[in-house]
Amino acid sequence: MFERFTDAARSVVKGAVVHAERADADRVTEEHLLLALLDLKGTPSSHAFAALGVTGRRASVESALAEARRRGGLTRADTDALAGLGIDVTEIVSKVEATHGAGALAGGRRPKRRWTSHRPFTRPAKDVLEQSLRVALGRGDRHIGDEHLLLALAARPGVVADVLADHGATYGALDRAFSPGPGEAKAG
Repeated sequence: MFERFTDAARSVVKGAVVHAERADADRVTEEHLLLALLDLKGTPSSHAFAALGVTGRRASVESALAEARRRGGLTRADTDALAGLGIDVTEIVSKVEATHGAGALAGGRRPKRRWTSHRPFTRPAKDVLEQSLRVALGRGDRHIGDEHLLLALAARPGVVADVLADHGATYGALDRAFSPGPGEAKAG
């Protein structure tokens, strides 16, 4: 499958590993893939981010991802469902952090002493890579580009899709941003 990846898509995968290393995370996650996509310049995903106003809101995206990590990775739907049962996630997070320190629910950190720099991808991150192939095939593309990775992230329910949607980058909005306008030829 990786032989079908464009240079930009390969950069996303490599960049995700770099983001995981910087965060001292034990695995590469969907969040790291999104951050690597935000790093790109001059690619379909960077143009879509710019068109949707996401580029200028990177700090807000990073803050929303950090807040989700602080909640232990619970999605908006998770917190809403728990609230419906009378469980206040914000209160629980505050109590856990008061006892165990800030970010206690974030998890995913490696011990300080590392024997290897290898970072495996989480199952959800691998699923995004696999989904990107299905997205590309569904769009009639012979390659897997950064745009397919971004669409795959937006299509998967979870924190990353929630953060993208909160910043105006829903699957539908992204799909429209990647579709050629009238009179334009499809790239690929």
